[in-house]
Amino acid sequence: MKSQETIQIRVDAKTKAAARKTLNNLGLDMSSAVKLFLHNVINTQSIPLNLKTANGFTLSQEQTMIKETEDAKRTGKKYDDLEKLFSDLDI
Repeated sequence: MKSQETIQIRVDAKTKAAARKTLNNLGLDMSSAVKLFLHNVINTQSIPLNLKTANGFTLSQEQTMIKETEDAKRTGKKYDDLEKLFSDLDI
């Protein structure tokens, strides 16, 4: 059998209890869940989480949208007349 190492982490009691409850509902203990996470880190060579901003996008998606919006504000066409805007949009 391979030798085992110990990992210690600090987390607040509320987070630990909520995570333990969720994991128990999934049939996992905390140790097994951490092992699964670490194996996924190895297999994907990344942090295997789908992190999203408060707006529901990945950080990369949100940064792209912000850049596109800033570019459009700087270089885009401006309208003083709503009818002209709709005309250009073919609506």
